[in-house]
Amino acid sequence: MKHKLLYLVAAAALLMVGCLKSTSDIQNQSNNNAVSGTFTGTFRLLHRSTDKVPFDTTKCNITVTINSSGNTYTVTGDTTTVHAGSYGSYAISYPYIQFVDATYPKTGTPTKTHLNGIYEYYYDGTVFQMLANSIDTLSLQYDLKKSQ
Repeated sequence: MKHKLLYLVAAAALLMVGCLKSTSDIQNQSNNNAVSGTFTGTFRLLHRSTDKVPFDTTKCNITVTINSSGNTYTVTGDTTTVHAGSYGSYAISYPYIQFVDATYPKTGTPTKTHLNGIYEYYYDGTVFQMLANSIDTLSLQYDLKKSQ
């Protein structure tokens, strides 16, 4: 049930994005077509149990390759414990980017984080950052830099 609700929230967010008015300042900050190439950096997962104040933080180094001509992506790097190696397709509309992971399990709960769902992003031609928060107990943070 939770997964269905997440997909519904993601679809609603994408619909709302289409209704937003864009300005030239926003377009200058992030050109949708320019997000392409190989990006390396850190993935951080911040999790807080509802009965604990501090966040538990885990991180790993990953590489995300984005191919804008086919709207596909791959995730490689340190994918042994925290983040899953994966691939799939994506759609982009500033300030959001949505990933659809082809390796995401159809049933059950994955043991590792997958690059899947809707993220807010920032891209300036070199720095590529993505963020997804789930209520106030989970934060997925990608802090990447263009390497190719």
